[in-house]
Amino acid sequence: MDVGDKRIGIAVSDEMGLTAHGLPTLERRSKKSDLEFIKKIIDEYQPERIVIGLPKNMNGSIGPQGEKTKTFAENLKEHLQQEILFWDERLSSVSAHKLMIQADVSRKKRKQRVDQIAAVLILQNYLDYLNQK
Repeated sequence: MDVGDKRIGIAVSDEMGLTAHGLPTLERRSKKSDLEFIKKIIDEYQPERIVIGLPKNMNGSIGPQGEKTKTFAENLKEHLQQEILFWDERLSSVSAHKLMIQADVSRKKRKQRVDQIAAVLILQNYLDYLNQK
């Protein structure tokens, strides 16, 4: 997941854990509706664990958005059985924008898809790390 104040980008992996693909982006409304949306996805895909991108400053410290992300994860833990882990997501949104620019995606569509693509990049980086072990 790529957790933001307005949207949450969501991605899942294939059954073999090799590739990530994006799911519809969650437009945040309230804690209750966000949790209901996420629970539906969890019920459908039955993931072993949830990977949440942790935004860090370039020096590795955790800033205000990182703290919000940790709070979001703590709220999720109260309602879900799955293990939740954090993955360094520095520059994932920047990378998502660059990929879409290279693919000649319009500015309007980039804004709509950046969270989903950032979530895919976060999960894919995590999967690549696991598969290199």
